[in-house]
Amino acid sequence: MIQHTIGLLVRPRAQWGRIAELPRGSLNMLVLYPFILALLPAVAWYYGTSHIGWTVNGDNPIRLTTDSALQLCILFYFAMVSCIVAIGFFIHWMAGTYGAETTLAKGIVIAGLAVTPMFIFGLVGFYPLLWVDLLVAVTAASWSVYLLYLGIPIMMRIPEERGFLFSTAVMAVSLVILVSLLVATVIIWDMGAGPAFTDV
Repeated sequence: MIQHTIGLLVRPRAQWGRIAELPRGSLNMLVLYPFILALLPAVAWYYGTSHIGWTVNGDNPIRLTTDSALQLCILFYFAMVSCIVAIGFFIHWMAGTYGAETTLAKGIVIAGLAVTPMFIFGLVGFYPLLWVDLLVAVTAASWSVYLLYLGIPIMMRIPEERGFLFSTAVMAVSLVILVSLLVATVIIWDMGAGPAFTDV
């Protein structure tokens, strides 16, 4: 799996082509890819928020208690993989509209591989510095959008024009899922799963 990660960051078009040529069994195994890579940012943010902390104006760092950080990072992990599965489902569901044949597993693989930069750059959580994290997040999100637009026509074997429309529809669905996630976060925090800070 590591070759796909490096390939998508360094030579994305060629890597998407190699992935598209994988036999069905190997492609289905890549469903595990997002479940494994999503551990990276979850672990990084657990350590960064509970042991390092962050500052806004250079004063004492603000930290979460280890219990609170663990709870939030577990929820963070499940939120990431749930969103990827949901986006993968919609890729599969919309494929027929754009003349592509696919499976649910293939949809999840496309969604999971497209967000590879967000998983890798999520490692900045080990040292949560606000302006660096924002800069990295924007870069990672932009690269992920590029990978999605590049990968869908290759993986679905459809013309680039149709692939552009397909990718745009996937982006629209992704934004709806993001808004739903934000609403769910507010509800879950209100139910008692919000952050707990430490004075140490």
